[in-house]
Amino acid sequence: MENIKLYSLKNPKSGFSESFKSLRTSLQFSSRDKKIQIIVVTSPGRGEGKTTIASNLALSFAQSEKKVLLVDCNMRKPTIHEIFDIPNEKGLTNILLGEGNLEDVVHNWVGELQGLNVVTCGPIPLNPSEILGSDQMKKFLEDVRKEFDMVIIDTPAINSVTDGVILSALADGTIMVVELRRTDRDTAKKGKKLLESVHANIIGVVLNKVPTK
Repeated sequence: MENIKLYSLKNPKSGFSESFKSLRTSLQFSSRDKKIQIIVVTSPGRGEGKTTIASNLALSFAQSEKKVLLVDCNMRKPTIHEIFDIPNEKGLTNILLGEGNLEDVVHNWVGELQGLNVVTCGPIPLNPSEILGSDQMKKFLEDVRKEFDMVIIDTPAINSVTDGVILSALADGTIMVVELRRTDRDTAKKGKKLLESVHANIIGVVLNKVPTK
């Protein structure tokens, strides 16, 4: 069965894939003053497609011959390992708790695409918000900034828990995903206000599930 969440990989000429190429180009030129290298992808509510957007955006950057790292920072309900069919016994949690380093947990994805690397969540911690806002997380981001051209971070919904807001304050830019006919205006405004409260650099809003025809 085809993995619909990685549709752009199998169908590079599709409208779906082209939309990510357009998004990639927009992000590359979104700031003249500051290089956009670490991007958080989040959404106001659950189930609005942020993980699919993050995964395909990472694929799109890798297709443009960038060295890309996709990080699953959804420590509430991680799914990146399922999408890419890779182990999740060790991951970001282990690094942040001092139980491993990047080399121990990074997966050089050996699908049809070179250049894409993935760090899964790993064991679900008891205190996600605390460790994601820790000095260890800041050091992790400093380290991956040196190793990769682009870092894409998937987070939980920002209206539910603070994790995504915390990470948005550490990233170069944040993309907020909203879903057509699902995300109401008040919910979107609340999410935007939360991001603005930590001075997050909102570099784009993606409207998901828009018909291509």
